[in-house]
Amino acid sequence: MSIGVHNIGQGCVTCLDYDEHYILTFPNGYGRQVNAGFGIFICNAGSILTVPWIELGGECSINCSKTGYNASIIFHTKPFYGGKKHRITAEIFSPNDKKPFCSIEGEWNGVMYAKYTTGENAVFIDTKKMPTIKKKVRKLEDQDDFESRCLWKDVTYNLK
Repeated sequence: MSIGVHNIGQGCVTCLDYDEHYILTFPNGYGRQVNAGFGIFICNAGSILTVPWIELGGECSINCSKTGYNASIIFHTKPFYGGKKHRITAEIFSPNDKKPFCSIEGEWNGVMYAKYTTGENAVFIDTKKMPTIKKKVRKLEDQDDFESRCLWKDVTYNLK
């Protein structure tokens, strides 16, 4: 059993220190349910209790108009039998190049490894070792009506 959310549209991430704007698309999200180990547990209503988990799947891209660099990213869903969760592969391209100068693979919520065309291999990023950085968000009264936090403020309030 599963449920899927197909994300449409795009987002913009701004790196203030470099005055760069990155336009990105989003992977799909899936809520999955698999049996808890080898055991299946039946509750009073006769339903099967399983261990739910979330995964990302599909293709997305990141583009910077200022530098011309771009990336193509694939979030791989776990196969029904075997395989691993949270796998990702990506290719990074220089401006106007058809072949990537770097390929990335690993887990999007763990360690990702880079392979460069120079032959060098290295850890690209270890997300578990990254520090948490507080978001910089404008106050609600300074946001436009259709900016996410302003638009969803009543839902957020009621959920809290």
